[in-house]
Amino acid sequence: MKSINLSPIRVGLLGMGTVGTGTFNVLQRNQEEIRRRAGRGIEITMVADLDVARARAAVGDGVEVVADARKVVASPDIDIVVELIGGYGIAKALVLEAIEAGKHVVTANKALLAVHGTEIFAAAHRKGVMVAFEAAVAGGIPIIKALREGLTANSIQWIAGIINGTTNFILSEMRDKGLDFDVALKEAQRLGYAEADPSFDIEGVDAGHKVTLMSAIAFGIPVQFDKAYVEGITNLAAQDIRYAEQLGYRIKLLGITKRVAKGIELRVHPSLVPAKRLIANVEGAMNAVVVQGDAVGTTLYYGKGAGSEPTASAVIADLVDIARLHTADPGHRVPHLAFQPDAMSDLSVLLMSEVVTSYYLRLKVADEAGVLAKVTGILASLGISIDAVLQREADEVGGEGATQTDLIILTHDCLEARMNEALAEIQALPTVLAPITRIRKEELA
Repeated sequence: MKSINLSPIRVGLLGMGTVGTGTFNVLQRNQEEIRRRAGRGIEITMVADLDVARARAAVGDGVEVVADARKVVASPDIDIVVELIGGYGIAKALVLEAIEAGKHVVTANKALLAVHGTEIFAAAHRKGVMVAFEAAVAGGIPIIKALREGLTANSIQWIAGIINGTTNFILSEMRDKGLDFDVALKEAQRLGYAEADPSFDIEGVDAGHKVTLMSAIAFGIPVQFDKAYVEGITNLAAQDIRYAEQLGYRIKLLGITKRVAKGIELRVHPSLVPAKRLIANVEGAMNAVVVQGDAVGTTLYYGKGAGSEPTASAVIADLVDIARLHTADPGHRVPHLAFQPDAMSDLSVLLMSEVVTSYYLRLKVADEAGVLAKVTGILASLGISIDAVLQREADEVGGEGATQTDLIILTHDCLEARMNEALAEIQALPTVLAPITRIRKEELA
């Protein structure tokens, strides 16, 4: 048996927070198995963090710790730079400088790649280095690897994912305990699932970054987060979750990308999903991604979407890939976005108004004769057909003697632009007493 005698590959780590510490610890704990898989050792020899004392306590002796990340990037002794700082600012500069210095890059920074990925991947291609980003989407779930390599024989038709654990935890709390959004958010913050400023999560931006990356890999299109439709969960009410349940659905914040005749759909928004679908039963802070391919059919990827060691698992998988391919001809490596750079598609990303889907509508209406007929008449005039209607008794909604009630309508598929037109007409009716709630419905069949 041939012995493994390649010198270890040397890694510089930028950012020694939760994921950085997890990466160091897992690499230390499993170093022998990792060496056997990679064909050579992988050693973190240099770490940069503004809190030098904390970083030094985490890594112990034998690792150089500096406050200036540029020292790591510039060091001739470093082969791979792992960027775990986050954000668009200094992280972008450091990644581009590492590439320019001929170093491979591993990053968990979905925001950076979703916004600046085209520039970063082009720079890496020119320099013949790899930018690996498994940890940027769905934490420890190897979804990037599956899309780039495992499903490479398939024409991907659509992807739908619960790819933000914070929002999924909040929606699970709202459903299980009947909590309003604000109360569930406070509980998520108390337990550490949500940041003090949770806006990136609850407004859907984080999920938007992740689905943008998956879309680019699935369909061979440039990374273009600016064209994604992004809607969060801040306007969801407890009664919508309850009504959805009565109709056989659960509400999830989904990142969806789909190939259709006119182009590519790229969207994030709350969705009603049939309760019998596996993804509808993903609870708490867990993540799940469903991928539909023409040859393989439906595949499901489930696991922890965040956390120290789950994310570290993905970072180290990228390090192993680079260690294996470090000396390979760049032309023989898996392309960053799965498709060869000169074979990318110019398929356009659709506007939300061009998307066809079905809908859940909740209307607060006056409890009087003829209201339902007027609403259904407007929908019919615009060619929107109804799948189901749930009309609550007024006293169930507002108590005895109430003069208003909830009207719930599920529609069949229609163009979003047409639904916008219908809602404008319905909202103008004097018997519609509050802003209409509209939630899209995804059968995921």
